Amino acid sequence: MQKKILLVEDEKNIARFIELELRHEQFEVIVSHDGREGLNLALEQPFDCLLLDVMLPGLNGIEICRRIRAQSNVPILLITARDAVMDRVAGLDAGADDYIVKPFAIEELLARIRSILRRVSTKVEAEANNLIKVRDIIINQQSYEVIFENKKLDLTKTEYDLLKLLCENKNRVCERDMILQSVWGYTTEVETNVVDVYIRHLRAKLKTELEPYIETVRGVGYVVRE
Repeated sequence: MQKKILLVEDEKNIARFIELELRHEQFEVIVSHDGREGLNLALEQPFDCLLLDVMLPGLNGIEICRRIRAQSNVPILLITARDAVMDRVAGLDAGADDYIVKPFAIEELLARIRSILRRVSTKVEAEANNLIKVRDIIINQQSYEVIFENKKLDLTKTEYDLLKLLCENKNRVCERDMILQSVWGYTTEVETNVVDVYIRHLRAKLKTELEPYIETVRGVGYVVRE
């Protein structure tokens, strides 16, 4: 079945180029050059993926993302000309699934779209089986088992609860206080540095030659990236 994509990009030459490439890859594409119009389209029609430029007239891409997330879990990929850490964090915190920085190769954009669509398909399948899946981590919420790179991971209950919280909120930064309250409880007397200690434990058990699973956002907390 043909996948339907909404592209919201105010630079018309760039929008036309992306549209043609997406159509060549057999996607159905709807294009908007205005933020408010793009938001209305996203809320009125069903889409398989949204491509939102950050700098848009009418309404910026991050605000569009935030408003859509209040009503929908449709995959969102932000297109930005800014590569500052806080811009990326703001977009991901608003609910974006991924981002790509201009200028980019069209092959990379297509790869990221395919990756997002695969994750959505995997997520639907996982939810049907009561699983949480992030890259090579699979959490079985019924058996309280964690499979990492096809092997069972030996975790304490606290480590399991912490990893489950981070994976449930993948691509969203979890603040230390939020982690402390969610995993240890509102009435806990432990210090916030206990979170850092358990993060180190998890990182040691989630060793990989690829991009680390748990990223530190300095002064804020931690995030598991898809």
